Amino acid sequence: MKTIIEPFRIKTVEPIRITTREEREKLLTGAGHNVFLLDAEDVLIDLLTDSGTSAMSHHQWAAMMQGDESYAGSRSWYRFEAAVKEIFGFEHVIPTHQGRAAERLLFGITCKKGDVVPNNTHFDTTRANVEFTGAEAVDVVIPEGREPETYHPFKGNVDLEALENLIETVGADRIPMILITVTNNSGGGQPVSMENIRAVSRIARSHGIPLYMDACRFAENAYFIKLREEGYAGKTVKEIAQEIFSYADGCTMSAKKDAFANIGGFLCTNDPDLARQEKDLLILTEGYPTYGGLAGRDLEAIAVGLHEVLEEDYLRYRFASTRYLGEHISAEGVPIVQPPGGHAIYIDAKVFLPHIPPSQFPGQALACALYLEGGIRGVEIGSVMFGRKDPDTGADIPSPMELVRLAIPRRVYTQSHIDYVVEVIVEVYKRRESLRGLEITYEAPFLRHFTARFKEV
Repeated sequence: MKTIIEPFRIKTVEPIRITTREEREKLLTGAGHNVFLLDAEDVLIDLLTDSGTSAMSHHQWAAMMQGDESYAGSRSWYRFEAAVKEIFGFEHVIPTHQGRAAERLLFGITCKKGDVVPNNTHFDTTRANVEFTGAEAVDVVIPEGREPETYHPFKGNVDLEALENLIETVGADRIPMILITVTNNSGGGQPVSMENIRAVSRIARSHGIPLYMDACRFAENAYFIKLREEGYAGKTVKEIAQEIFSYADGCTMSAKKDAFANIGGFLCTNDPDLARQEKDLLILTEGYPTYGGLAGRDLEAIAVGLHEVLEEDYLRYRFASTRYLGEHISAEGVPIVQPPGGHAIYIDAKVFLPHIPPSQFPGQALACALYLEGGIRGVEIGSVMFGRKDPDTGADIPSPMELVRLAIPRRVYTQSHIDYVVEVIVEVYKRRESLRGLEITYEAPFLRHFTARFKEV
């Protein structure tokens, strides 16, 4: 059949409050033109993030009823640990309340001032946690990964020559680890090929540098490999995922993405000494090593979700629904990162709004326009999120790309919701020349996009 249906039935529904444009104008002004500061009940279609916003299955809800809330050594912990080890294969599993907690543990112990951490592209919390230690976060994605309109099957790949040059320039002793983010969120949800992962692993091992994976969307990356990389069509997604992690020394994971959980994450390593240090810090800041800030019921939900996300019927539907949004707005002339990623569509705000310079944040202006037009909440991934300050002048240095991400929560919205999103985006595109830029009136020293406030220029 041509139609790929949702491979699930809906048992419980949550009402959506319909707002008027006049209401949204007042709400957006009150939020300082920052969609993060809007109340969720005032959002019609929420595509701000796919993190923690998934709909859990009846198997996950049933598993939560088995949650063992014992402080130490609960049954839920052992089920969680077994699921992680089966798929990821690492010796030591450390639960955390979410992915950024895993990042803080890892970077807080391994990184120091003067260090350099390469990644295909660091996402916001990853970069912030690296830089909070005094280390420098460096992106080494292939050139195609910075070109929204260019088609490449694996635009998340690491630029191997750039990585080698970086190691030669700064010295391996200043690089505590190499990271690979799968899929590459900041670059459009683009996958990394197995060939590239193997090559980075060889480089890392030749220089004695540990390799870590940011595994938030590991199943989506594995499915891209199955669809696009020679030699993998006959393998299961689980087998591909296991091979991905076999080339690494550890990983961080936000279980709020590819485990369908509303909270949770973990840190893995094969290094027993590092694991001991991480557990010591975990006890100090997160919780005992067999719960790590999570309830037993959360551990149960993650253990089930990690297996559910590997089901190919689900992944086929997931990719088709995301591609549906991208292809329909692209057909109307809306510029997007090509090809569509697995979890989100990224609109190229620099091309969408050429009359708004990076200093006036075209991505933020577009995110506000989508909310005003139809109550849709996306997120800017551009010079608000990744702009940097000139150390001499204090002026903003723009991001290489100005994007708006529309992240699709897993198992939440139907095709009619996405058709509505298409209509709203196309309507904004028709009157794009009327949109105005923004300037910042307040910003925090780290991760400013979460709490910054703006006014129209």
